[in-house]
Amino acid sequence: QFVESGGGLVQAGGSLRLTCQDSRSITSTFNPSTMGWYRQGPGKERELVASISSARNTDYADSVKGRFTISRDNSRKRVYLQMNSLKPEDTAVYYCNRVPHMDSWGQGTQVTVSS
Repeated sequence: QFVESGGGLVQAGGSLRLTCQDSRSITSTFNPSTMGWYRQGPGKERELVASISSARNTDYADSVKGRFTISRDNSRKRVYLQMNSLKPEDTAVYYCNRVPHMDSWGQGTQVTVSS
């Protein structure tokens, strides 16, 4: 249902913008949903790093606060994650999903930050 894109290899201090497309929901379902970006680093559990409500209230994990910005475009059923000042510890596969998450996950997009 969710298709993530925009990952890649970047040097520390660089930026990337991730895009999530909800390919199945109709807008009447997508618009009221709180959406989030999650990530799973090597040997780590999946964690929620950013979320955005239908009213566009945002919340961030402490580890990314001030560096990442989440946004949404309801007309396109998309969610974005602007990532600045990337660090090697941001290396992970990034996924989007609802908050709380659904059982079904997309393939994610790999972000690799080199030191």
